[in-house]
Amino acid sequence: MTEKAFASSADLEEKQRTLEVLADGVYALTAQGDPNIGAIEGEDFLVCFEALATPVAAREWLAELRKHTGKPVRYLVLSHYHAVRVLGASAFDAEVIVAHENTRALIAERGIADWESEFGRMPRLAKGAESVPGLTWPTLTFSDRLTIELGGERGELELHHCGRGHTEGDLVAWLPKQRILYAGDLVEAEAALYTGDAFHRDWSSSTLDRVREFGAETLIGGRGGVSRGREAVDAAIEQTRHFLTVMLREVGAVRDAGGTLKEAFERTHAALHERYGHWPIFEHCLPFDVSRLWDELSGIERPVIWTAERDREVWARLQG
Repeated sequence: MTEKAFASSADLEEKQRTLEVLADGVYALTAQGDPNIGAIEGEDFLVCFEALATPVAAREWLAELRKHTGKPVRYLVLSHYHAVRVLGASAFDAEVIVAHENTRALIAERGIADWESEFGRMPRLAKGAESVPGLTWPTLTFSDRLTIELGGERGELELHHCGRGHTEGDLVAWLPKQRILYAGDLVEAEAALYTGDAFHRDWSSSTLDRVREFGAETLIGGRGGVSRGREAVDAAIEQTRHFLTVMLREVGAVRDAGGTLKEAFERTHAALHERYGHWPIFEHCLPFDVSRLWDELSGIERPVIWTAERDREVWARLQG
């Protein structure tokens, strides 16, 4: 058997990026399973959603965005703390960097370790890694909800914390007038879930219930394509829930029977592979997903910090 390359270290092929105009002044950039990113025009400013992994990568996105609007970036909204979402922030020259209060705490607690971990797992996303000036620090945080007035006839942008999920600090960005939701990594449309820092039971139940309650007609998840129409939006949410539910069932069954982490990984892989195995980063994510869920079901409430060394150890144990 050929040994699997570590995480996404062998995925070096550039992805095709697609900038989509979802409504007047509302944008999304998708890239074949790479992290999605977005922007919303206010009357005389921009709100950008996510920052990519490096300033070099972020400037490429901004160059595409500048073909549509030259408005300055007033707000940069970060859906959560992971390095590939936040370390490109300096390229935006934003007046205000917004995140949930738990995200700021997570950056302080584990930002450096996460930086080293994620750049090791996904070297292609770390384009121009030397351009990262340091950790990205939010300048405005909130606990439950924050509203940004867009001005003119553009309505409002609402930022909501729907509960613990992909991390304990996820937020979503909701445009009620346009019924468009930027869901961050709480929802993936045809891309495998990364749950290495997750709270699976909350995410699969109350958190996704809250996401569905918005009644979005367009949804941009953390990876994968844009979901258009209520049927497609609900399908993306329920697909995310199904992935989590299968993990909970399979890992829980092995643990309850006195099995091993390796057995839990193999059983979960078998249960998910037919439906999800061809999706981006499935093989990359699953060892880390199962390891975290095993801990959670064992009573370890908060995720253990991932380091570059721990990444390799878990990979060798489960995917080796």
